[in-house]
Amino acid sequence: MILGAIIKNKQNILYGVSLALLLFLLKWLEWRFLIINHAFEIYAGAIALIFTGLGIWLAIKLIAPKVKTVIVEKQVFAGADFILNEAELNRLRLSPRELEVLQLIADGLSNQQIAERLFVSLNTIKTHTSNLFLKMEVERRTQAIEMAKRLGLIPDAHHTLV
Repeated sequence: MILGAIIKNKQNILYGVSLALLLFLLKWLEWRFLIINHAFEIYAGAIALIFTGLGIWLAIKLIAPKVKTVIVEKQVFAGADFILNEAELNRLRLSPRELEVLQLIADGLSNQQIAERLFVSLNTIKTHTSNLFLKMEVERRTQAIEMAKRLGLIPDAHHTLV
């Protein structure tokens, strides 16, 4: 059946194959002509692409920030008789970070110094301080320190070693 179809369409198949060969020959000649006559442009373009890629890679390597991780260990020594009042801490819903900021306020540090010590922005410390004042229902740092000492959230003599 297939052989019969080939014999029946022999002229059409030969015509199609000859056209395909002729088209292939023309494309090959065109490609050869293009490469021979435009060899310099092709090489220059290839070199330009290579150097562009190399430049992008080098820029990424040179500009990439070099991150250095610094681990700071802190030891907090309070008086031997100081015990944190967990009930008041839970009642006021103070976060560990807010308690840490409160302790640093009691040490007499400014907002900027606290921000530098905790490696956060000044605005973050201002937010923590504002939250502390709201939760403790005070208006000033001195009032917050006095209330925290009275409630047993920070010791009377707080010492921090860094």
